[in-house]
Amino acid sequence: MTERQSTATLASDAATPEACAREVMETVPQVMRAIRAEMRRHADPQLSVPQFRLLAYLGRSPGASLGDVAAHLGVTNPTASAMVERLVRRGLVERKAHPDERRRVALRLTALGSARLDQARRLTRQHLAGLLARLSDRQRLCLQEGLRALRGALGAGAGGRVES
Repeated sequence: MTERQSTATLASDAATPEACAREVMETVPQVMRAIRAEMRRHADPQLSVPQFRLLAYLGRSPGASLGDVAAHLGVTNPTASAMVERLVRRGLVERKAHPDERRRVALRLTALGSARLDQARRLTRQHLAGLLARLSDRQRLCLQEGLRALRGALGAGAGGRVES
């Protein structure tokens, strides 16, 4: 067997669905930890991590209910309610009556909450771009193609979005 054939065999072994799943499971948590750490670094220092996660969730899910927020954060409704109340008092979140269900409250980011979240995301993207600048153009192209393929494979089941 030539070196080229051996490399081709290794490459085909590495591309099995199981091997890809293993790589995803090992890499995605590391990527998410890096993103979360950087987002928190650029968030309002007076925000707790769960409050920041609540803002990020509302950024992705405007109009979410208190129950939606509690489920996402893994807390009770009273805990979520207290967190929302603190963010409402700080002008970062607003409550509105749900248009279809008068007992339900729809939660949204205010302009200030959205601006704070956007700033943290922008600064995080800049930080990640700096890290990715270490890769060659070819490596970045392969990474983009791989991420698009992963998003497509997950799109139907996970909405194509990784939660923060």
